[in-house]
Amino acid sequence: MAAVQHSHAGHGGDAAVPPPRWVAALDGVLGPLIEIPAALLVVAEIIVLMAGVVSRYVLHRPIVWSDELASILFLWLAMLGAVVAFRRGEHMRMTALTGMAAPATRAFLDVVAVAAPLAFLAMIVGPALEFAEEEAFITTPALDLANSWRAAALPVGCLLMLAVGALRLLKVADWRHTVGALALVAAVAGGFWALEPLFRGLGNLNLLVFFVGLVAVGVLAGVPIAFAFGLATFGYLALTTHTPLLVLVGRMDEGMSHLILLSVPLFVFLGLLIEMTGMAAAMVSFLASLLGHVRGGLSYVLVGAMYLVSGISGSKAADMAAVAPVLFPEMKARGAKPGDLVALLSATGAQTETIPPSLVLITLGSVTGVSISALFTGGMLPGVVLAVTLCAVVWWRYRNEDLSNVRRATGSEIGRKFLIALPALALPFVIRAAVVEGVATATEVSTIGIVYSVLAGLLIYRRFDWSRLGPMLVDTASLSGAILLIIGAATGMAWALTQSGFSGQLAGAMAALPGGAVMFMAVSIVAFIILGSVLEGIPAIVLFGPLLFPIARQMGIHDVHFAMVVILSMGVGLFAPPFGVGYYAACAISRIHPDEGMKPIIGYILALIVGLIVVAAVPWISIGFLG
Repeated sequence: MAAVQHSHAGHGGDAAVPPPRWVAALDGVLGPLIEIPAALLVVAEIIVLMAGVVSRYVLHRPIVWSDELASILFLWLAMLGAVVAFRRGEHMRMTALTGMAAPATRAFLDVVAVAAPLAFLAMIVGPALEFAEEEAFITTPALDLANSWRAAALPVGCLLMLAVGALRLLKVADWRHTVGALALVAAVAGGFWALEPLFRGLGNLNLLVFFVGLVAVGVLAGVPIAFAFGLATFGYLALTTHTPLLVLVGRMDEGMSHLILLSVPLFVFLGLLIEMTGMAAAMVSFLASLLGHVRGGLSYVLVGAMYLVSGISGSKAADMAAVAPVLFPEMKARGAKPGDLVALLSATGAQTETIPPSLVLITLGSVTGVSISALFTGGMLPGVVLAVTLCAVVWWRYRNEDLSNVRRATGSEIGRKFLIALPALALPFVIRAAVVEGVATATEVSTIGIVYSVLAGLLIYRRFDWSRLGPMLVDTASLSGAILLIIGAATGMAWALTQSGFSGQLAGAMAALPGGAVMFMAVSIVAFIILGSVLEGIPAIVLFGPLLFPIARQMGIHDVHFAMVVILSMGVGLFAPPFGVGYYAACAISRIHPDEGMKPIIGYILALIVGLIVVAAVPWISIGFLG
């Protein structure tokens, strides 16, 4: 899931002054200079990967350098995307607590959410430059290029983020917030630096100070999650170990450079594309004609539509943005309460986390080594189980719905809508068949979906708004950069935890739990529900997946079964208020106030937990079709 909370630093007050004109002018120039290359990199990746598929499968003459070039471009896309996200205030933050604060406090914390990342970037840019210089001694095998061409993306990205962050601070209306935030961040950094001799003697208690205390304070104060992780890891390595800091940059590079993660931006773009071309609307319209006359029918359609769209886009934000605007107006016209709508939308977000090509599945496969195609196969049925439990709640809530004004669609209407929806309904099966038949890898298959969607939009649905293409590519780069920077920072943090010996201690403690595999599974469910709500799904998976999967294997739990339980648990936490950031994304997309959905969502969350327990108790649901 990729949910974003925008930070709008600075609110008026008696000290409010408009920013100097040169600041706005400079920002206006810098924006396109970053956004245009980022958008072009998304296009370049699509072309390179599609060329690889065509040359290998159609022409039987593989391009040996395509993966290499894609890898070089990918790190630049990730870093420029992260810069775009930082400029727009779109890096993932937990704003549940800051949202409850008084307006002046909230405005101050919004500025801290810019100042703290600047501190991390200022400290990491030196090691990033050193890392890029070291990579000059390595050359790529096919293109014979120095690896520094790729690694240079890291220091360039950091410098650009420093520039846009400084401009954001200059644009803050109340200069006292800026001065106060910078002073606070400097005081905290100085205090930690002064305490270095104390930290050196604390041993593994430092893990609590940095990875529990500092991360918790940062995340709860609204500092973007990637930078909260980065600050904690940098502080731990700099103040308690003798590890060269370029090692941290190397681990971040490793986390962000996994070629399988290249499917993240491409599936994000595919999600935006199916909404723009009308494919999502065609699917929803067909489902509504089938079930619109049933009590709670459109709620069943919402569950089914999210299942189908998730099988195409991989991005929860894209799924919700494709389905909600199509269904909600008619559901409201039939008397559905806004709170119930956003509650069910959030619940379906959690329910469909395992439906391929979920970005969380792709991330988990990349960090744990579990087969992506096995995860894609295993993820279908758990989503159905949770859909059934959600539908049971829908049936109960809408059993007395008044349908006297609802007209039942005729057979010919259903048939016509089915024919219109058929190209859209076929897309999930095209994507799955391409992976299973070996036409394309899990990374490449998104390009087949993109080409299919473009052709369907142009030739069948005749809906293709060329003017939206540029903003969609920039949005793709921004969301991808935000996700990938979190993965990079979490990879660095997971490495530091492993080096400290914590992972071994955790493994020992989990393996020693009474009750064996059943207790281990139960503890994992509770842990990932909590982690999903506080950390977001992807960082939770990157941090704890590599630690817990080996223990699960020792206990005889199948990798794919454990993956489904972990991902669904994390999804429940991600979409459950008051902390779940996915819930607030659903509210933002629906334009419904979060307070309205708090009560209705309780029933749906309980239904999800029941479904989750069934999936955990019956391994066949996850692994029955693996063959």
